[in-house]
Amino acid sequence: LFDGVYPFYPQRRKAFVFDVSTIIVIVVFLTFACSFLLIIPGIRGRARLYWTLRVLLSLVMGVVIVVVQFTGDWETGWVKVNTSYKSFSHALVNADIGLHVGLAGVNITLMGNPVNQVNETINYNEHFSWSFDANYDHSYSEGLERGLPSPILYVAEKFTTQSPCNIHRQYRISGHYASATLWVAFCTWLISNMLFSMPVLVYGGYMLLVTGAFMIFSLLSFSTVRNSLTCPIQFGTTILHTGYGASFWLTLAIGLLCFVSGITVVALHYFNLDLLKTFFDLREDKAEEYQEMTEVYVNPHFVNGL
Repeated sequence: LFDGVYPFYPQRRKAFVFDVSTIIVIVVFLTFACSFLLIIPGIRGRARLYWTLRVLLSLVMGVVIVVVQFTGDWETGWVKVNTSYKSFSHALVNADIGLHVGLAGVNITLMGNPVNQVNETINYNEHFSWSFDANYDHSYSEGLERGLPSPILYVAEKFTTQSPCNIHRQYRISGHYASATLWVAFCTWLISNMLFSMPVLVYGGYMLLVTGAFMIFSLLSFSTVRNSLTCPIQFGTTILHTGYGASFWLTLAIGLLCFVSGITVVALHYFNLDLLKTFFDLREDKAEEYQEMTEVYVNPHFVNGL
């Protein structure tokens, strides 16, 4: 081992759920949240609770919109099999094989049961990217040159451009448009936060509805791959089945939350504007202005003279 990595690997293996980009995004949003918690004691009264709820809820929406761009569990599947470990070898291993599909690529996991079999440590997690700035077939060829285990190469081959399954283009295009619509949702989320700092709050509610709509569009874009015929990933009599993963359902939940929040803001604007202004800490300012305008200072000498 060289620095904890096998020498025939040029870099550390990428995790199938979290990677460096995901951690950076989470740290940035946690920094914003901690900064707000430091200044929250300076807000007096019930407005402190309203500010905390608004800010934390908005940060949760923003961090999910960005983080799911880099996660690798939009579609996942696991299967336990007895399969050959290497080409030109009759040795069989008992292992768990996992397939984790993200917007920019696929991760294939191979973990032995137990980990140490056939005098080797069977614990692999390989990433193959199909983003527009990457070459999936080249990554697959590098895997062949490194001598990856046969189960990983078998699953990875299903997603190559030369595969008769013809699913590479489908996943690549759907992932690209899902990512693009999520970035638009992030922009509309930023605009909604700007609009909520203005007196006319209903426009912020409308923009939250637009944010939720683009998040749902991203889910529809990714789900189109489920409507096409796919080749079965089969190991003997066992088939690897996949289903929607945590990132898909998390995006759906936040998209629905944006819809509910936007509808609530719009409904309160038309049916209970005072409650809406109280929640956004605008009613007290207006009351103070009204109080200042209605106060009249009278000169007592002038009154006595009359």
